[in-house]
Amino acid sequence: MSRRLPWAAMARMTGRRALAAVPVLLAVTLAVFAVAAASPFDPVRAYAGAAGLTASQENLDQLRANLGTDRPWLTQWWDWLSHAVRLDLGDSGVMRQPVADVIAERIGWSVLLAATAFLVAVTLGTALGVLAGRRRGGLVDRAVSSAAYTLEAAPAFWLGLLAIWFFSLTLGALPVGGLTDTASDTVTAGQVAHHLVLPALVLGVSQLPWFFLYVRQGVADALEEDPVRGARARGLAERTVLTGHALRSGMLPMLTLVGSRVPELITGALLVESVFSWPGIAAATVQAAVSVDFPLLAALTVLATAAVLLGNLLSDLLYGLADPRVGFDG
Repeated sequence: MSRRLPWAAMARMTGRRALAAVPVLLAVTLAVFAVAAASPFDPVRAYAGAAGLTASQENLDQLRANLGTDRPWLTQWWDWLSHAVRLDLGDSGVMRQPVADVIAERIGWSVLLAATAFLVAVTLGTALGVLAGRRRGGLVDRAVSSAAYTLEAAPAFWLGLLAIWFFSLTLGALPVGGLTDTASDTVTAGQVAHHLVLPALVLGVSQLPWFFLYVRQGVADALEEDPVRGARARGLAERTVLTGHALRSGMLPMLTLVGSRVPELITGALLVESVFSWPGIAAATVQAAVSVDFPLLAALTVLATAAVLLGNLLSDLLYGLADPRVGFDG
């Protein structure tokens, strides 16, 4: 009975969050079309490219009618929404292909980069946080904390440029960017892994300070609690006290970061992808925004919003599992 109750409660929380996400996603797509309609960029001229500079107004108007951009933005939003619920996301004008294909070709690479960077941030942040929190005020704590505060203020794109200068141009150890070597037309796992190291490391390091600071504070506070002092008094090894008692209590505050860092992770991933020419959704997002590509822009925004909502749900579920006192009533 006790084993089934948490899963039932988790399912109920997930269902409530899914229902609450529907109006949020609707409002987000509505806002995208409203903001895009107020943009000074002309989607027709962006679609026409260089030919739009010399095209007559009559031709531009005809192209605008063909693309449907001459209609009110609210009508365009409703048409897009009515097709989207049938899993028809429309066609991207700037990419000249269906929106679903644009996302399918790029989302996997973005997920690979973000997941690897997230793993780097959590692993390094936890390890360094434990070392610093174990002896707060010591040499390791002061050195790593100073570096964390410095990284916290450093933009991801600046870290990327710095990493390219040092690891690629100076040392020649890692490729500057892209997915494969320029001399090869075949995508292999080895080449992808080699090209993934630098952007994933940069994105992970840019997210590391928050995980480090939360774990450091949580472990330091947990070491001062009575249960940990009692464990030490019973003669348990310091490693057992640290990993079995202090670390578990210290990790609880960090679980709330899982959801709150998703928006920053998405933003950082877009910047890092642009710096390293990683074939994710960054280039598509920039082109969709500049060209006011309504279908593609709406789909990418919904995707990013859904990722944030899922991140918040995941953090709450993990926190409820780690601390049964919290429960799954949110």
